[in-house]
Amino acid sequence: MDNDYGDAHDADLAAALEAAERAQARPTAAPAPPAPPQRPAPAVANPPIQQPVPQKLRPAGSSIIVNTRQKGNPILTYIKNVPWEYGDIVPDYLVGASACALFLSLKYHRLHPEYLYTRLKPLTNTHTLRLLLVLVDIDTHADPLRELTRTCLLHNLTLLLSWSAPEAGRYLETYKMYEHASPAAIMERASDDPATRVVEVLTQVRSVNRTDAVALVSNFGTVRGAVNAQGEEVVMVQGWGQRKVERWEKAVGAPF
Repeated sequence: MDNDYGDAHDADLAAALEAAERAQARPTAAPAPPAPPQRPAPAVANPPIQQPVPQKLRPAGSSIIVNTRQKGNPILTYIKNVPWEYGDIVPDYLVGASACALFLSLKYHRLHPEYLYTRLKPLTNTHTLRLLLVLVDIDTHADPLRELTRTCLLHNLTLLLSWSAPEAGRYLETYKMYEHASPAAIMERASDDPATRVVEVLTQVRSVNRTDAVALVSNFGTVRGAVNAQGEEVVMVQGWGQRKVERWEKAVGAPF
């Protein structure tokens, strides 16, 4: 007995075979050509090496460097607010990157006057500030100090006098503590207030204080009026006596 679905299966099979034959008859796509080899990138010339510019570095140490020849000096016991240590240096004390000090006792200088000059010979000009710290420990000090003043002028030294070991120690401490301080800390600050500047000018006259200056300008209205006023008028201002008026007239009448 024939299968009811036999014809359908034969038709499907024939269609599948026909589709397979058509697929085989199609031309096969040519394979893609291999990619050309990449050329290596041209070598880039190395840039010239930049040499670092030498810079002067500021020492970061916070200690006073002390020459070993200063062992036993009593002023070392009074350096308490900053640390100090011994080091191989030419001056006696190194209190900053560009500040050094030589120490001299007048009593020792009287016995060994050549000592200072032998210490000055190896001292170079690498330090901007060169101190000569002198301990005045004799009564007849006028002539030695006159000689040392002349020596300091000739050898670019700053003469610094102390009358005791504690005072000498404080000088060294202060120089070290203010090593990097701005000069603005000790510079005079000019006031922008005209009235304040007028008072500052008038108080330059000997014995004239701020109260006197304010009273003078208040009475005559302006500085010109005060300068052109007669002595008999100025003496009537409160706080102005005859001697102060005479000094005032001498000051404003002096030629510039």
